[in-house]
Amino acid sequence: MDLDPIRFFKACNPNKTLISSNETDRQYYIDFTPARSSRPTAVSLIDELYRTITRSDDRSHQLFTGHIGCGKSTELRKLQYDLEQQGFQVVYLDSSEDLNMTDVDVSDILLTIARQVSKSLDAAQISLNPTRFQRVLQKARNVLQSEVSLTGEGKIPEMGTVSASTSGEAAIDFGIAKLSAQLKSSPDARARLRQYLEPQTDNLIELINQELLEPAYKALQSRGKQGLVVLVDSLDRLENTRDRNQAEYIFVTRGEKLRQFSCHVVYTIPLVLTFSNSIAPLRDRFGVDPKVLPMVRVQRRNGTFCDEGITLLRQMILARAFPDLPDAERLQFLNQVFDHATTGDRLCVVSGGHVRNLLVLLYGCLQKQDPPIDRDTLEEVIAVQRDSLVRAISAQEWDLIRQVKAQKAVVGEEGYQTLLRSLFVFEYRDQDGTWFGLNPILAEVKQLAD
Repeated sequence: MDLDPIRFFKACNPNKTLISSNETDRQYYIDFTPARSSRPTAVSLIDELYRTITRSDDRSHQLFTGHIGCGKSTELRKLQYDLEQQGFQVVYLDSSEDLNMTDVDVSDILLTIARQVSKSLDAAQISLNPTRFQRVLQKARNVLQSEVSLTGEGKIPEMGTVSASTSGEAAIDFGIAKLSAQLKSSPDARARLRQYLEPQTDNLIELINQELLEPAYKALQSRGKQGLVVLVDSLDRLENTRDRNQAEYIFVTRGEKLRQFSCHVVYTIPLVLTFSNSIAPLRDRFGVDPKVLPMVRVQRRNGTFCDEGITLLRQMILARAFPDLPDAERLQFLNQVFDHATTGDRLCVVSGGHVRNLLVLLYGCLQKQDPPIDRDTLEEVIAVQRDSLVRAISAQEWDLIRQVKAQKAVVGEEGYQTLLRSLFVFEYRDQDGTWFGLNPILAEVKQLAD
């Protein structure tokens, strides 16, 4: 079998999230659990979320986090597919599409969830009549009428006059979509709307439950469905501002509001919360520990190579090159991807087990040459990334990095912000618990020579 270089190039795009409902994407998916978890026989974090949802009654509220780029969205899409196969109506939403991640409040999240649920129900041809909730949206529109002006579209149409055939659900989606488009780019409009909505957050949640989620659950059950699940992705990208720690405010100070939805919800949360003093109150608010997705182990604590992780990452590459072949058969065509097996292993190890980072390096090689990729090209791409990282590191940060190299530990919120957020250090898990290792690209620089 010959490798198709154009298809392989497209499949290695680091910005593409695998969507398990797509048959081709399912062929690319690799379960890294044996090299992520504390023991080879452990169930995956996605299986833990799945078991909680399928074994609970009509609602559960769970938290999911990890480094940006470590594969959370791909795993959530896998969870969506697995739940849909079991008869759940699953709403996956990328919150960054509707929200300005530097300025988010609870009411923004409530409206985004209501909008996406309404879209999903409308697509399933489930029509409800949320009249009181629509009145709240109409009042919100009236509050903003003097400020909101959609460029090129004139005034926002009245909610009740969208069209004669528009269902209540479509009208909700239409109304929130029109508001969201302007709110995302207008701080003044956001402040004005929140001044109206925040004092009635409890009422807003009650209306969403009574007029959307609870009727939807009954309608879905009447069709033989198991229930409704909402997967809220991208809230891990919330950015703190000078005036407010957004992650703590949303999930700790106001966290109890987010667990009042009458359906199953999984929220992605910023990883920094697991390094802060907020972890105990966060656990108290939601009654669960956040599920933290670590890197794929390519090295052990003692610095020796982890064959299991390298093997799985190699399969991730080969699955994109030869998706129609079984795992074992792909290995015989490795020479069509790399000039030598050691070149592929070098790529897997230097990625640090960070899935997107591996794809970034691989994509960089494919931008320079068609497969098989030679070692010189790979080293050239590695050098560019290494120089970019080194330029960003201050003298004080070098000291912190040396401490991690010696102690395999990161402590506190400052350590997270300095080392993990910048991808200078990666988090791993083994049978002895969590440990931290240097980004392998940094580990080779002269500043860290023993």
